[in-house]
Order: sequence, then C-alpha cells, then structure tokens
Amino acid sequence: MLIPHPLLGLRDAQEFTYLGDAALMNRPDPDASGAEAAFCDYVFLRDNPVGVHRELWFHEQGDRSWLVVTRNTLTHEILGAELASDVKAGAAQ
Repeated sequence: MLIPHPLLGLRDAQEFTYLGDAALMNRPDPDASGAEAAFCDYVFLRDNPVGVHRELWFHEQGDRSWLVVTRNTLTHEILGAELASDVKAGAAQ
C-alpha cells in the first residue's frame, strides 16, 4: 500500500505506524466539567468503521511527521493524505 505523503510523494506504508481514528486529535479538555468520563470515552471507546475513514499515521521511518490519511477500510484504497498539523490548524480557525 502506498501513502501519498504531502511533502515526500508516494511512500510505502511500511515506513509508517498506524495510530487510529483521526478524531484522536480532538483530545478532551482536562479542565472541563465531566473530564474524567470524556477521557474514558476518548481512550477506550473506538469505532471500527467500514468504508471511507480518516486515520492518523506516523512516518516513523521517514521525516517523523504525522499524517491524516483518508482510506477506504474495506478496499484499503488511499484517497488522500494531509499533514496532521495542517488539519489541526484548519480546525482551529
């Protein structure tokens, strides 16, 4: 499987480590009301979707960047990849 790294071009998936759902970038506020329950859900409750899904991948054997990869979990087709820092910055606006 080839991942289209936004800076380095196509890279073999073996260079990366898969973390999970890209929603993990939305960490709960530890000072908010109900933070303990929110963190419990954040750490232990994960979806296992079929179809198009956004995931976090770490370029461990490369430039050590984090990517948000859009992938079809049924076919493993990679539909795109973005730097996680760009995705996070876009969400903050």
